[in-house]
Amino acid sequence: MSLTLDTYRLLGRSGLRVSPLALGAATFGTEWGWGAEQDEARKLFDRYVERGGNFIDTASTYTDGSSERLLGEFARDRRESLVLATKYSALRRPGDPNSGGPHRKSMFASVEASLRQLNTDYLDLLYLHVWDFTTPVEEILRGLDDLVRQGKVLYVAMSNVPAWQVSRMQAIADLRGWSPLVALQIEYSLIQRTGERDLIPMAHELGLGVVPYSPLGGGVVTGKYGRDDLTAAGVGSDGGPPRRSHNVTLGNLTERNLAIAEVVKEVAAELGRTPGQVGLAWTLQNPGVTASIIGARTSAQLEDNLGALEVDFTAAQLARLDEATAIGLGIPHDLLGGDFGRAVTRGDLKVEARH
Repeated sequence: MSLTLDTYRLLGRSGLRVSPLALGAATFGTEWGWGAEQDEARKLFDRYVERGGNFIDTASTYTDGSSERLLGEFARDRRESLVLATKYSALRRPGDPNSGGPHRKSMFASVEASLRQLNTDYLDLLYLHVWDFTTPVEEILRGLDDLVRQGKVLYVAMSNVPAWQVSRMQAIADLRGWSPLVALQIEYSLIQRTGERDLIPMAHELGLGVVPYSPLGGGVVTGKYGRDDLTAAGVGSDGGPPRRSHNVTLGNLTERNLAIAEVVKEVAAELGRTPGQVGLAWTLQNPGVTASIIGARTSAQLEDNLGALEVDFTAAQLARLDEATAIGLGIPHDLLGGDFGRAVTRGDLKVEARH
C-alpha cells in the first residue's frame, strides 16, 4: 500500500482533499478520564500536520468542549490548510431537551458553539452525530443547506444513521438541489464489520466517503486486552480503567473478539508490524473507505498509528483476516450473492460487472 498522509483522497463525490488517516481529537482533554493534557495534545497535532496530515475530527461535546477549544488554539495559524470536521446532535446541556437532537434549533446552536470554540468563521465538514428518529429529514436537510448557503459550513455528512435514512436523504437533497451528503462516519474495524451489509455499499453507490471511527475496536484489535478482562472484576463501577469499562459497556470484549486479536497478532508478527498497524491498514484496504480516524493519546501511539500507512499485506494474509472476522451479511445479501441468486438471474451465463 505504502501511503503517506499527503497522499490525499477526494471525500465522497466532493472535490475536498483529505488525508487517508484523520486525526481524532476526542483525545484532546482529560475530562473523560483518559485523554491527553494540553501539551501532549499539541504534540499530537503538530506531528500529524508536519507529516502532511490535514483532516481532523472532533465534535461539539467531545471532552466537554475542550477538544474543540484546544483544536481551535492549535489550528489558529494554519486554519485554511486544514479540514476541520465536527458534529452536532449530542445533548450539550443536561435537562434542556432542545440542546440535543438533529432538529434545526439544536443544529444552529451547536454550530454557533463550535464556531466559537474552534475560533473559526466556518466548519469544513459538519456531521449529524447520532440519529434519534424524531426529526423530519426535510428539516435536517434544509437546515444543513441553509448553513452551507450562509458560509458557516462547507460540506455536510452523516454519522451513526441507518442506511435507509441516509439513502433517502441523499435522494431528497439531489431532487431539491440542497447540499449533498459527502461523507458517512461509522464504526468499522476487524471486530465490527456489520457496516459491510448496507452502510458501506450504500455510501459507495451514493457518493459518500466512508470515514471509520474506532478502527481498532476500542483497542481490542491491538491485543491490549486478555481473557481476564472478560470478567466483571476490575471494570465498570468498581473503579476499573475508564477505557476498559467503556469497551465492556459497548460489548467489545468478547471471546470472539479476543480470538480475532490473536490472529491479528500473528499477521503482525509475520509483517514485522504492530497489531495496531495491521488493524488500521486493514480498514484502508476497503475501496469504500476514504480515511480512518486515529485516536492516539500519546506521541508513541500516534507514531505507531501512522506506521499503518506502510503496511503491505499478502493475499494470503488478507484472506486469513477475512476468514477470522467474517460476518453473515443477512437477508437479502446472502441469498443474492450466493449460488441460488446467481442461478436465478444468470443461469450459466457469464456476466461481469464493472463500476
